Amino acid sequence: MEEQNRNLILATVLSFLVIVIWFWLFPPEEITPPVEEVAAEQSELGVPTVEATTATATETAPAQPAVVDAPRVAIETPQFAGTISLQGGRIDQLSLTQYNETLAEGSPTVTLLKPEGEASAHYSTFGWAGVEGIDAVPGPETIWTLESGDTLTPETPVTLAWDNGAGQIFRTEISVDEDFMFAFAQSVENTGPDAISLRPYGLIRRHGEPQDLKNFFILQEGPLQMSDGVLESYDYDDIVDFRVNEIERVPAERVETTSESWLGFTDHYWQTILIPDQATPFRSVQKYFPSRDIYQAEAVMPVQTVAAGASATVTTQLFAGAKEWEAIRNYEREGVVRFLDSIDWGWFFFLTKPIFWLLHTLNIYIGNMGWSIIALTIIIKALVLPLAYKSYVSMAKMKELQPEMEKLKESAGEDKQKMQQGMMKLYKDNKVNPASGCLPILLQIPIFFSLYKVIFVTIELRHAAWFGWIKDLSAPDPSSIFNLFGLLPWGAPDPNSIVALLFIGILPIILGISMWLQQKLNPSPTDPTQKMIFAWMPWVFMFMLGSFASGLVVYWIANNTITFIQQYTIMRMNGAKPDIFGNIRESFKKEPKPANDAKAPKGKK
Repeated sequence: MEEQNRNLILATVLSFLVIVIWFWLFPPEEITPPVEEVAAEQSELGVPTVEATTATATETAPAQPAVVDAPRVAIETPQFAGTISLQGGRIDQLSLTQYNETLAEGSPTVTLLKPEGEASAHYSTFGWAGVEGIDAVPGPETIWTLESGDTLTPETPVTLAWDNGAGQIFRTEISVDEDFMFAFAQSVENTGPDAISLRPYGLIRRHGEPQDLKNFFILQEGPLQMSDGVLESYDYDDIVDFRVNEIERVPAERVETTSESWLGFTDHYWQTILIPDQATPFRSVQKYFPSRDIYQAEAVMPVQTVAAGASATVTTQLFAGAKEWEAIRNYEREGVVRFLDSIDWGWFFFLTKPIFWLLHTLNIYIGNMGWSIIALTIIIKALVLPLAYKSYVSMAKMKELQPEMEKLKESAGEDKQKMQQGMMKLYKDNKVNPASGCLPILLQIPIFFSLYKVIFVTIELRHAAWFGWIKDLSAPDPSSIFNLFGLLPWGAPDPNSIVALLFIGILPIILGISMWLQQKLNPSPTDPTQKMIFAWMPWVFMFMLGSFASGLVVYWIANNTITFIQQYTIMRMNGAKPDIFGNIRESFKKEPKPANDAKAPKGKK
């Protein structure tokens, strides 16, 4: 029955509406991690000897070091500009030259890594932990010597060296490719009289949470690790529970991996990931030092036993850069297991991955993400056209059965069982499935969420222009009714303000109109409550989606337009003649006032 069909559509749309409004009005609470005071002086990282079976090279919290003006080595690549500090051999100054912070002219490039002492310091360093037969090992505060090379480029690696004065010479050869991958080849040469045992390690430190942390429920930000091919992700408040201090020692999140593992930190568009040899087991550790509000990810490699006169080398990669799909996919093909999963594809990964691949491929040929989104919409609508056709045909048949349904209502009266049996027989005799009309809408919901995820998460949509005033498809429409879309001599309200939710832009208004026109293919529901809800629905969605990414609104407009054309064509093919203008005129008519049961007394003329 058409009424049941509308009820199911209404229930589906309202459920979707409730979910979106709930997360809009009540986003997940932002939890501020506690910073505890530590009474005792804490020892420096990496210096003490540790037992291979019980601890890591980084078990104690880092003390506040003196800021050392150590020499630096320049980094120059197509993607990077930065330096390596010879204090600890740290990569701690790194800017992404292909990305700016905003679209404003002269906007600075994105800074990924910062040295200790600056706000939100974020850096990576590599060292050794002594296990047996050796006491002096290089750590994060060690001052290295530049042995070869003067600038790190894809063609020229650099080598750092440090002699402990006790018979061991340590070297780290650092290389980088054309994209975002560094390689650290750590070696030790044992010139002493006895064998030594020690562990190489790499770590990434983050001082406090990132300043641009979004804390949005659909986005994964924080520590993550791939352990034996299984992805695990954390929020920063999860890692706070892995405290390490002198008063309260809570075990760190320590995983003994077998192979196919990596770990680090992921942001919205950027990430820093340690990638040991994918065929070698290592110890993966996530921890938090509350005394200095430091989050730390460690990769501690197996014990290296080096005989007198021998040497050993272990190579670890560091990804530091943008989460570009193509670059990450290439690294995965080169052996970094499931590296594409470092991009947060969400629960609907089986949809988001192919949707993004198709969008990326279309953009290669079209060269514009806005038109690529429209082309993607056309392809998706073409794929579901057989289902949509079946649905629209079923809806058309339901309309044809409406007179018989009315007769059935009159004959059944209050007998609901008789009414139900009559309806089922009517559907069966005419081969009509009343639920099939809702299938396109039900299918549209996961596609909508998947595309929203793709547009919000992937860096390829960041600062991607369409045409005219749409300069960033990952941001809301910047135009506003507030200044008559730029005609008045004042700016639009701040996109993050409540005012911006009311004074929406051009795209959301077009979206509302497209939804409203799509409704006019059919007469308004006879039920007053349904009629009111359906009448308000386009305009509610118009304001709700006004703050969404422009790319998503473009998709929704294109989807509504194509759906309108499809439904109109199929209805005409099946003998129905939608009275669009008549339905529009009807929607503007005033409802007649209900007549009074009792006649009012006649007044005198």
